[in-house]
Amino acid sequence: MNPQGLLAQLGPCMGAPAWWLGLSGGLDSMVLLELLSQARQLSAIPPLHAIHVHHGLHPEADAWAAHCQRACDARGVPLTVVRVQVGQGASIEEAARDARYAAFAEVLAPGAELLLAHHRDDQLETVMFRLMRGTGVRGLSGMPARRALGAGWLSRPLLGWRRSELEAWARQRGLDWIEDPANADERFARTALRHRVLPGLRHEWPQLDRSLLRLAEHAEEASALLDELALDDLQLVVDVSADPWLACWSRLLLAPLLSLSAARQRNLLRSWLRQQAVRMPDQRQLLQIQQQLAAGADAQPQLTLDGCALYRSSDRLWLVPAQWAPARSEQALLPLRGELALTGNGALSCRPQAGGLRDPGSAGWQVRYRQGGEQIKLAGRPTQSVKQLLQEAHIPVWLRPSVPLLYSGGELVSVAGRWNAERALVEGAGNGFTVSWKPVSD
Repeated sequence: MNPQGLLAQLGPCMGAPAWWLGLSGGLDSMVLLELLSQARQLSAIPPLHAIHVHHGLHPEADAWAAHCQRACDARGVPLTVVRVQVGQGASIEEAARDARYAAFAEVLAPGAELLLAHHRDDQLETVMFRLMRGTGVRGLSGMPARRALGAGWLSRPLLGWRRSELEAWARQRGLDWIEDPANADERFARTALRHRVLPGLRHEWPQLDRSLLRLAEHAEEASALLDELALDDLQLVVDVSADPWLACWSRLLLAPLLSLSAARQRNLLRSWLRQQAVRMPDQRQLLQIQQQLAAGADAQPQLTLDGCALYRSSDRLWLVPAQWAPARSEQALLPLRGELALTGNGALSCRPQAGGLRDPGSAGWQVRYRQGGEQIKLAGRPTQSVKQLLQEAHIPVWLRPSVPLLYSGGELVSVAGRWNAERALVEGAGNGFTVSWKPVSD
């Protein structure tokens, strides 16, 4: 264990614009800070920064931040201290972790690298903890040595070393570190696993560590094969639409998806949701999604999942951010030139062109939303309902309430610029206006 060995682990990260060290002040991160400080004396490395996340959960939290500041000042490493609010939930450990990783992702510029000091014992605990919670194959593979995080990457260069090796190295060099009392509090599940469960298992099965690491390797290989299968299946089910109203939403075609076995459906759904940066659903949630897929043709089921909503509509499965609300009630005037931002509903734009809608004059164009029963007469066609137009265009049910309607003088003249009333069009090649709607703003 030395700076040269660390640099060998960090070879794939050398091209990063910056390295950020996640510094808690504990033994592991203090060792990594010292190793990095020594490594940059031996080799040119990207600019080094440290980040300390202040959770505010312990009376000594301010002292921990001050300890990290002194350690960084002594080594000439800039430190950013980020204070976070830990959400309420069943697990304070999980809530703190979520807040911490959100803070990490926030500071990473594109391509930047976050370095965390997880070691071999952390990996063993992770595999065992997930095993007891009934994780899937991907979970059994443990923590990856490198993965994407936000706009950058997360690397764990110390996974090959035991905690005892880190401690021996730190004591030889007289390093100071913080001992978090939570690491000895067996009320926390992971702490109980570390101090009570694993020692007992090692006593009965001396080869436990080696067996768990071998299990993680096998699981990682199996997970890679499942990813390859999911990519092949995704080629069959991903829907690429030229419709500007639909292109911004991630969706899957139902027919080819339902042709797969139940196990391949779940594997594909996991891969698809992971690509969309949605937290992995558990088995119960996956089964709920599959029940949605098999619902009757006239059903419009939906499921909320980690800040997103899944809808089954128009022969597709749609993934929509939960903060995107489907119902609108605002009324506003659309300018004849320019763009009108719609609250949480993208934007309407209007520009001059030959043909199109005629100038509405002093009445203007008022933006409204569907109340039900709206009708419009298009050029060369009989009067028909807006509902029928949306159905014929395969606009999903969940999107229809958000389609903006243009009224002038109390009369419906356009459905978001896509369908225009015959009476509102300019005659011949006269100058008019074209209107378009983007459901999601850039």
